[in-house]
Amino acid sequence: MTQLKRLSLVLGINVVMIASLLIVGLASHSLGVLAAGGDYVADSVAIVLGIMAIRITKHPHGHRQATTYVALINCLVLLGVTAFVIVGGVRRLMNNTPEIHGLSVLVVSLVAMTSMVIAVIILGNAGSEDLHMRSVLLDTISDAVASGGVALSGAVIYFTGMLDWLDSAMAVLIGVVIGFGALKLLRDVVVALRSGSDLVLSDD
Repeated sequence: MTQLKRLSLVLGINVVMIASLLIVGLASHSLGVLAAGGDYVADSVAIVLGIMAIRITKHPHGHRQATTYVALINCLVLLGVTAFVIVGGVRRLMNNTPEIHGLSVLVVSLVAMTSMVIAVIILGNAGSEDLHMRSVLLDTISDAVASGGVALSGAVIYFTGMLDWLDSAMAVLIGVVIGFGALKLLRDVVVALRSGSDLVLSDD
């Protein structure tokens, strides 16, 4: 399956999940779900830019590092989302956390996690391709892990009827994980841009 086809399928999955996550996040007062929704939006924008970049690189006069520049934009957007989520989570932890509707959080997060696992399978060995495909795979794996974490916090809140602060704590943890991955990828992107290549991946 070509990169364009795989990216288009993953984009479709992301778009379907965005509305669900944002609606449920607002209705359930869950910062964790909203963080996941915001991350899906950033991922979708990155995928759209990536599809455009792939078409540019295939053009006779296109820039061969176009996908690397897209990976750079993706890193910066993810770091912005990370900062927003961490600041919001810390503020909630320091103040009164609103009541979280645990069941809604649990259900939508499980659906999101399943969707992202399917997307990871679709992407296949994207991690060994160019930096943009690696960034998409990284985003998708982090989304699956993040959704699993939010589902876990939703389950605890639902079955205990308390511990609403877990949602904010999970949002902060998700932000840290996504930010760490984005910084590692950013390092590789900078190395690739300096060397003039389009595939410089670190082993660690």
